[in-house]
Amino acid sequence: MRPRQQWIAILLGLGLFLGPALPGRGGAAWVARPEARALEIRAILDRANPRLGPATLGRIVAALRRCERDQGLNSELVLRVMLVESMARPGVQSPSGATGLMQVMPHMFRELELPGNLAHIEANVEAGCLILADNIRRLGPDDGISAYFWGNRIRGNRYLEKVRTVLERLDREVPGGGREPLEPL
Repeated sequence: MRPRQQWIAILLGLGLFLGPALPGRGGAAWVARPEARALEIRAILDRANPRLGPATLGRIVAALRRCERDQGLNSELVLRVMLVESMARPGVQSPSGATGLMQVMPHMFRELELPGNLAHIEANVEAGCLILADNIRRLGPDDGISAYFWGNRIRGNRYLEKVRTVLERLDREVPGGGREPLEPL
């Protein structure tokens, strides 16, 4: 086991010890304490994309926590959407032009009039959170999450199911973080 994997295992074990289980997380703990929660988010991101460095991991975790505070979105929900969209790859771009961790379309970013640019981690996560929070406020949780992918014409619950199961898939397909990062579905 690599030293980084040992620390992740220790941190996840600490999370299991300190916090209650979150429904839908397969019995693993989603820790209520902010410091331990940040460590678990960091460990999940590291398992999804082991190429992220400590500074980038820190920036993503801080952006998720800011989103939770400013938009009232649960950071695990945003993390799940992020993993489905980009599998924690900040520089990824889709064939349709969606960019970054949250796969935000350039025209949506322009409409939000946020500072920075779409490739900037913090701006990308903030844009994605603003869009997701607005969808959930307008449409309710399930349709709001689905609309993040489908837009106004929701065509089934396939995306919603991916968001619900992404952490379980990550646990199953990347045990201990020893394999290559998963590709988004």
